[in-house]
Amino acid sequence: MMNPLEEYQPLVHHSIEDYREFIGEEKVREIKRIASTVEGKSWSNVNSTLIGGGVAEMLTSVIPLARSLGVDAHWYVIRGNQQFFQVTKKFHNMLQGIDMPVTLEEIFGAYLNTIDDNAQNTFIASDLVVVHDPQPAALVMKGVIFGNILWRCHIDTSSPSPVVWKFLLPYINQCAGAIFTMPQFVGKGTQVPIYQIMPCIDPRAPKNQLYERDQALNILSDLFQTYNVDPERPILTAISRYDIHKNQKTIIKAFHRLKKEKNYKRSPYLIFLGNTASDDPEGEAMLAELKAFAGDDPDILFWVNVENNDEVVGALMHIAQAFIHVSTKEGFGLVVSEALWQGTPVIGSTVGGICKQVVDGQTGYLVDPLDDTTIAAKMAYLLDYPDEAESLGKQGREHVRANFLLPELVRRYLILLRFYSGQSQQLPEFRLDDLIAYKEILRYIHPHHPILPRKLQF
Repeated sequence: MMNPLEEYQPLVHHSIEDYREFIGEEKVREIKRIASTVEGKSWSNVNSTLIGGGVAEMLTSVIPLARSLGVDAHWYVIRGNQQFFQVTKKFHNMLQGIDMPVTLEEIFGAYLNTIDDNAQNTFIASDLVVVHDPQPAALVMKGVIFGNILWRCHIDTSSPSPVVWKFLLPYINQCAGAIFTMPQFVGKGTQVPIYQIMPCIDPRAPKNQLYERDQALNILSDLFQTYNVDPERPILTAISRYDIHKNQKTIIKAFHRLKKEKNYKRSPYLIFLGNTASDDPEGEAMLAELKAFAGDDPDILFWVNVENNDEVVGALMHIAQAFIHVSTKEGFGLVVSEALWQGTPVIGSTVGGICKQVVDGQTGYLVDPLDDTTIAAKMAYLLDYPDEAESLGKQGREHVRANFLLPELVRRYLILLRFYSGQSQQLPEFRLDDLIAYKEILRYIHPHHPILPRKLQF
């Protein structure tokens, strides 16, 4: 059959050998060993955009690395119109606790009809299929995906709207398992095996290149000239989508408080950098709202959809005195690890996966996301004590190296592929839920899988 879904075609080749300098020989050998057990096995991913957001960024590196390890890895993207992405953005917001109305027309028209359109002539058959987030979730019941399907939730679903969670739950429970970033994100009623995988960054990606200051300033020179930025003045930065949960208004409040309470000879800049994504129709409106909220403050700058985005992101993070990411809801926040990798301390909120990355007092500072007074105080501290900021940044880089680099993400998916393809009877060590009866697990795999206890065989 012809597959109407757009498929990602890697333009680069990654080898696990390329990561030795970052993760060490022992981890490289372990990943090779696991990969050898699933050589030739197939693994597909389905999401809603090739560009923009953490999922797309990770898969861009994951697919070529998995292929280099002998796995038949694929990434497909469903198609949707503006109405589809508007309703799925609403799903996203509701899953993160915002009370919003949703109509039957949105569910059955904009969402399910789009899923029906995507299902026409679609055929995906793999040993493991990972369906990412709400956008493609309903495809799992269309009889067009064959294999062991896992639903991957990248969203903070710790307090979801009951309406949208109950709507998605039958699709989730139709899968062979579900993957969440944090245990507290697992919603009530989930009846399939649950696994924990935290997102990771690719240290070989352009934005994660480790620059010298002179190199970073050279990358930023055109933007500095365009926006009349003095590179000798300190810079605070926040990089993310323009989204209500990213809480950029509180960052602006804290910055205004900082300038009011501290009389710096060289006033700092606050630079927001963010791109719009094809599956996020609210970004432009939020950006306009933030610009209005910032007023005529010449020290607050908004850089949007800049050229050479990845190089600019890495360079800006590298030269910044502090990175601020105080989301009110956050599945993980890959940008936090990216900043720490550049050696920049992070002021982060006590929310979701941010708490795993920002170790308070060691890699940065954790704050209440709405406490602009404390956020301003932490900004001031990092500006006033650059040696302490540098020490926090160095510790942050090592924390990321140990926990949040791409090979660890691939290692966990290889373990899932090994398990669900029947190559191992060992349960993944990152299984979250209490052991469900093996009989329940096996109904998603095959009746002679080696983990089936003798007493349950039938």
